[in-house]
Amino acid sequence: KTPEALDGTMAGDIGFDPLGFSSLTDIRFLREAEIKHGRVAMLAAAGAIFQDLATDPGYTAMAGGAKMTALHDVMVEKGVMGQLLFWISFAELFGTIALFDTLEGKRAPGDFKFDPMGMGKKDMASMQLKEIKNGRLAMMGIGGMTHGYFITGKGPLELLGNFNN
Repeated sequence: KTPEALDGTMAGDIGFDPLGFSSLTDIRFLREAEIKHGRVAMLAAAGAIFQDLATDPGYTAMAGGAKMTALHDVMVEKGVMGQLLFWISFAELFGTIALFDTLEGKRAPGDFKFDPMGMGKKDMASMQLKEIKNGRLAMMGIGGMTHGYFITGKGPLELLGNFNN
């Protein structure tokens, strides 16, 4: 049975909620979280792949060529993660304010009115669907890349290039 909150009006809504989260909390909160995590996952997936394609001499001198979770460990040792936590917390503050606006119905989930290339003006519904689908795929993809790194110690492209080794 399809939950009441999943009526097909939101982009990517196909009525799939086997654990019933949409009946426990506001669907706009869940959509805001899905969009945010999808956007972060898309950046993370692109970054994980980019680490296998290019290197920066300054980065290599600082991090020693570490990738993915090993890079996290190096950055913790060097004290960089505190600054990263500060700036992410600063951004989350504005995200929380926007979330309250979403819950009050003042804005659509994930809509920060940031579209410098005007891509949403042509076909907003299509762009929202693409963002949701690509975000969902990226969340699964970065999870696979991270676990592949845990098991093999190789980045995603490096692993594909040396699949038999």
